[in-house]
Amino acid sequence: MPMFRVCADCCRCLPRSSFTSTQLSKGNGWSRCVSCVHGHSNDAPAEELYDMGRYNESAECYFGDLSIENPIAEGTFRLVAKGEYTDGQRNGQACVGKWYKWDLDVDEEDLREDDLGCVEKAQYLVERWNQLNIANKRIRINVPEIWDLRNGMAFEIDDDDDYEQPIMVEPFIQNYRKWNSNSGWYDDSTVWGEVMQALSHFSYHISGGSVVLWEYGSTDIGPDGISTFFNEHECNEFCRPNWIYPAAVAQYFQPTMGTTMLRNDVPTMRAAPATTRCWY
Repeated sequence: MPMFRVCADCCRCLPRSSFTSTQLSKGNGWSRCVSCVHGHSNDAPAEELYDMGRYNESAECYFGDLSIENPIAEGTFRLVAKGEYTDGQRNGQACVGKWYKWDLDVDEEDLREDDLGCVEKAQYLVERWNQLNIANKRIRINVPEIWDLRNGMAFEIDDDDDYEQPIMVEPFIQNYRKWNSNSGWYDDSTVWGEVMQALSHFSYHISGGSVVLWEYGSTDIGPDGISTFFNEHECNEFCRPNWIYPAAVAQYFQPTMGTTMLRNDVPTMRAAPATTRCWY
């Protein structure tokens, strides 16, 4: 059975979940997606796409052993240390470095490459959101780079060189706050929480139902995750009625603030980067 179908009205190639069972029964060339059935118009986009990425704009930074040994934040799979850029346009400004915990049952290099790929996709989706002026403030997104950590210093190296300890470096976000997670959890207690929920819905719409943007990284939990998101999602003033929506949704994961990942049940351990670990 084909996984996608072209809508007879908007001519978009969409997943079957974007069509009701009644529309699917009409067959190819006659089915209309949920958005077209409701008959709503699209937002008028601005003429240009603006690059709203926040880049390192530096080639080195300093963390120090104390910062590495005392992370400022801890997620389900990563630890975060605060440092300071030591050259470039951001000289003297704060940055963060992120590394993975011990005992993950996946390859760290694959995770890092997947993270960078997800950031690239997220940046495109955010730029498309900004182009439509749905909110009167534009969203920016951090763009990390993989640097090498040696003796408390992190810096860019040539792709051909070997990393002693890879670390993902990006600008520090003042007053960082988490708005939603890939399990359907969300915080819409403020207007920015509503904006983030709408952005997640928008990402599903603009990607033709293939992705939902919540937090970037190696945390793809597939169609069940998308279904769980929409099972919890309530459209707000920033959502548009013409945005596509799965015809049927269900809860596959318990909504939690932390990240959910499809993996074998092996506990992760808190740890400093490899070169700073002490073995006894």
